[in-house]
Amino acid sequence: MTAKSEYRSQIHQLQKDLMLQWYERLDEAARTGSPPTVAMMISGNCVELLEGFGAVPLYPEVNALQLAIRHQSLEPILAAEELGYAADNCAYVKADIGCMLKGITPTGGKLPVPTLVLCNFVGCNTYIKWFEHVAELQGAPLYMLDVPFFRTEHPRREDIDYVVRQLQETVTKLEELIGRRFDYDRFREAVRCSAEVEELWSRIKRLAQKTPSPFDAYFDAITLMGPLYVHRGTPAGVEFFRVALQEMEDKVARGEGLYDQEKFRVVMEGPPPYPYFRTFRDMFAKWKACAVASTYSTVGGLWEFGFRHDPDHPFEAVALHMLAHNVTNRNYLQRYEQIRRYVEEWHAHGVIIHFVKSCRLFSAGQGDMRDYFTRTLGIPTLYLESDLEDPRYFAEAQTRNRIDAFFEALEHAQTTGVSISMEKRRASGALKVIS
Repeated sequence: MTAKSEYRSQIHQLQKDLMLQWYERLDEAARTGSPPTVAMMISGNCVELLEGFGAVPLYPEVNALQLAIRHQSLEPILAAEELGYAADNCAYVKADIGCMLKGITPTGGKLPVPTLVLCNFVGCNTYIKWFEHVAELQGAPLYMLDVPFFRTEHPRREDIDYVVRQLQETVTKLEELIGRRFDYDRFREAVRCSAEVEELWSRIKRLAQKTPSPFDAYFDAITLMGPLYVHRGTPAGVEFFRVALQEMEDKVARGEGLYDQEKFRVVMEGPPPYPYFRTFRDMFAKWKACAVASTYSTVGGLWEFGFRHDPDHPFEAVALHMLAHNVTNRNYLQRYEQIRRYVEEWHAHGVIIHFVKSCRLFSAGQGDMRDYFTRTLGIPTLYLESDLEDPRYFAEAQTRNRIDAFFEALEHAQTTGVSISMEKRRASGALKVIS
């Protein structure tokens, strides 16, 4: 059984149009050298800064993702391995490097040589070498933003100032490369747009607390995440999320969920296996299981718990976002707390952890995460292994069997009444806040 509805309405078409416009601007930059482009990573991205130059973001991750979801990732991965990249290197890296070597792009158009390769290092140290290789292969200048890990309850003032100084150095570097001055007012306006987008996006995500949820916060969230990364600091991004929120609120008003009857509510940890995205989704749709929250939807920014960009302090706002308000720069205890809040506040029945074999930094420790939620909190948790990019790591029959067994157990617990309710776990002290 498949989902009754996905985003095949106004918001789906608008998302396609916005992402196509982005690729068209990149193609124009490849042909003419204008507008300027900046390669950077999604996590904790500083896309608002680029608006001060009218520059376009270029995300190697998005290119790799698009290749995977179009079933085109294996050829560039093999090309990178032939060049010497190891089998256990990040598959995103190999797909991106391989497509550069072979001249493959997701849309068939051209991708520009970036004006600047900006490694906004947030959480994943693989990016340092990845972006070094991108800069070397393309002959582009490289600038490294060093963002300290977020380990304390609140960001330290010295860490914020440290990142702000680097952002200002980035502005100086871009002024030299582009040949025009930074438009501070345009930058502030982009920060203001981001704050509005973040408010709209957070309201959308909190609608998934309703029963039934009007959308799947894992599979359907992919539709919303593209504009969130590319157009967050623009009026077009604001309008997109206004339309999306209205569409979601209309579904809630009609009592319309993802299925004719929502049976299970889960929280998802980790990205999906993009080469088998439809197959993976159908495994959950069979059980009428809806993801009501996901950590993957917070890779670009974690806003549903209150943070907003502040246009009165734009550089500090961008630094705070990079430091503390994206999931990849947070330690494991902070990720535990994020998932715990999702389970409790979004009224979930269980947690699904998708371990990515080629992502050692982000996935290391997820076995301990499973044990914590299962044994300490008493939350049913399923642990799956495959990859977000490399199709060779996806075992369809095994994955299907494990998902079926998990939901069979949940179904049995629901019918027999042996499951521990969230209220009982909270009353017993099992649901405790991690400081």
